[in-house]
Amino acid sequence: MSQTQTTPEAGRTAPPVTSQRTFFISGLGTALEFYDFIIYGFAASLVFPQLFFPNVDPLTGTLVAFAAFGAGFVARPLGGIVVGHFGDRIGRKSMLVLTLLIMGVSTFLIGCLPTYETVGLLAPVLLVVLRLTQGFAAGGEWGGASLFGIENAPNGRRGLWGSFTSMGIGLGSVFGSAVFLGLDAIPGVELVDGAWRVAFWLGGLLVIVGLVARTRMPDEKIDKERAPRVPLANAIRRHPKQVLLAIGVAFSYNTLAYIGTIFTITYSLQRGFTDTDTLIFQFAGSVAFVAAAPLMALLSDRIGRKKVVIGGAVIYALFFFAFLGIVDTGILVLAIFANILMSVFMAMPQGVIPSFLGEQFSKESRYSSISTTYQIGAALGGGTAAPFATALFIAFGKDSLGVALYSTGACLLLALCAFGLRETSRIPTAELGER
Repeated sequence: MSQTQTTPEAGRTAPPVTSQRTFFISGLGTALEFYDFIIYGFAASLVFPQLFFPNVDPLTGTLVAFAAFGAGFVARPLGGIVVGHFGDRIGRKSMLVLTLLIMGVSTFLIGCLPTYETVGLLAPVLLVVLRLTQGFAAGGEWGGASLFGIENAPNGRRGLWGSFTSMGIGLGSVFGSAVFLGLDAIPGVELVDGAWRVAFWLGGLLVIVGLVARTRMPDEKIDKERAPRVPLANAIRRHPKQVLLAIGVAFSYNTLAYIGTIFTITYSLQRGFTDTDTLIFQFAGSVAFVAAAPLMALLSDRIGRKKVVIGGAVIYALFFFAFLGIVDTGILVLAIFANILMSVFMAMPQGVIPSFLGEQFSKESRYSSISTTYQIGAALGGGTAAPFATALFIAFGKDSLGVALYSTGACLLLALCAFGLRETSRIPTAELGER
């Protein structure tokens, strides 16, 4: 699909942009960046408790490793604010190149870190520092990549093109789980003995592919007269309700998503599944997510954003109870199928969220708005989901009820916040964010 289109906000003719090129820039670039982010989650469940937090029991060590995982989320709002500001002021392209470069370097360095056995407390300190750096990069990445798809989409396809970023997140998980599965399958090689480092080194090198794509992005001319001095302040002044509700959407979705991906690794291990089994779960679920996200986004282009997001939240909430029960059976085939279904239901809101949130704000402050609101929600929700779910699991005597109720509450909040936002699927691009 190829087209030359006029950008409504600027009244100018943009370079030809195809769906394939857009996916390569926004989707594949995000996949490589979130591969780096996601493999830390796998490592936090599988190897980091022994290597960086060895002086506690395994489950508590996992809790501490998840807390370090959450440290990356602390920096994500800062990345969203800073990168979003300059994305609105000087353009999307330079910021998307910068975030990918920062992520690649910090990921490669995690693979080079000494362990607790070698340098003591300095090891977890360095790990947290690099997690903060990763978080900063991820905070500025998602919004800009989403907007490249949304703002270049043809009429009636903003949801689909915006979902390329969601597909990228799923592809990052596919790459990450495939790499860990491959390393785990090598005879005589143990992840904990150093094989885990290969996953991080590979992530740092793969970012070069994304950099090549993004340096060839079309340059964007910023209208200096329309660009506010502080885009985020402009967004808060013009769209206060949308800012608060967008944070709520991001908080609730990231809560259920990180429970459904990262915490469930620990849950499966506690129910008797092996490391290899949990990686198979993640791989199968990630493939299903990649396939489902664009279909859900396309559905939202036809019937509306709110119906798909709210419907997904309700279905996910109901199914999560069944999912935990299926995992409790210990039957591998059933658990894999349950992970696939859960990923499909998770893709219902995630496939739509990039366009749904981006469409709430006006062009001149859109990068700041979508990045800041989503990353604040991600920090509050995603950064606390896995450690809080693990703490609930411990507090309930390893019973799943507390975690299930926690996830249900997040789904309810997601539905309520989505209901409060404007339905934007039929609004022309030039009128997005207008009063």
